Amino acid sequence: MQIGDYQVLDINYDELMSLARAKKAEYKANSPFPNMYFDDFFNEDFLNLVLSEFPEMGDKGDINFQNPNEIKLASRGEARFGKATKVFMHFLNSEPFLNFLSELTGIENLIGDAYFEGGGCHQIRKGGYLKIHADFNKHKLTGLDRRLNVLIYLNKDWDESYGGHFELWNTDMTQCEKKVLPVFNRMCMFSTTDFSYHGHPDPLNCPEGRSRKSLALYYYTNGRPAEEINPGLEDHTTLFVDRKGEKSEQSMRVYNFFVRTATNWLPPIIWKYIKKKRNK
Repeated sequence: MQIGDYQVLDINYDELMSLARAKKAEYKANSPFPNMYFDDFFNEDFLNLVLSEFPEMGDKGDINFQNPNEIKLASRGEARFGKATKVFMHFLNSEPFLNFLSELTGIENLIGDAYFEGGGCHQIRKGGYLKIHADFNKHKLTGLDRRLNVLIYLNKDWDESYGGHFELWNTDMTQCEKKVLPVFNRMCMFSTTDFSYHGHPDPLNCPEGRSRKSLALYYYTNGRPAEEINPGLEDHTTLFVDRKGEKSEQSMRVYNFFVRTATNWLPPIIWKYIKKKRNK
């Protein structure tokens, strides 16, 4: 499938939709919640261009998460996208790809996020992590319900010993049911609910000078099934949880207590200011 001057996929639209129909039952049946990953999904030459444009994160405009729950870097909007990356990210929000995702997942009328709220370029350096969590469930600008995550990994020659596995955990947090190594041209996706616990919880062990690079896309609908909602948490930020048998560090417990309290009680304008300051 060619987009402008770029060969993004090595298959055409009809083949893409046939793949979705062939895999939809498997996607829904996968544990611990609907998920799937594909290897070598995108045209390799094109994805090499995207990788060559990937920014070294940490500039003033980037989001720098440094707290007990996460040590990682992320872009804001499209500011860090190169020419090929912008074409790629727009394709991932386009009608053909949205149709593919809806057919595969069974989630009808998916809407892409042109603002890349929380999405875009993600980078984790040696020692970084993202504790197990369920994602924020509402888009802060549109109020739409977050239903699906798509993650595309850009890490060549990534050894198992480096870690950085994408982990999917069961609802009671007793077991990691799937671990996925973040290797180049691997696309992971999963349905996001209040109970879809996932993350990269252990510190990254890659060599100095290497980092874990990925592109993140989030998709939304207007409303969602009641069974995907934790009663009383109809509108929430990211929900971090402990692995069974693991006791959070005091700093993590205090931090999460502060975040919950601030979210519930502070006026939105003050909470927005605090979030801006802590994510610099």
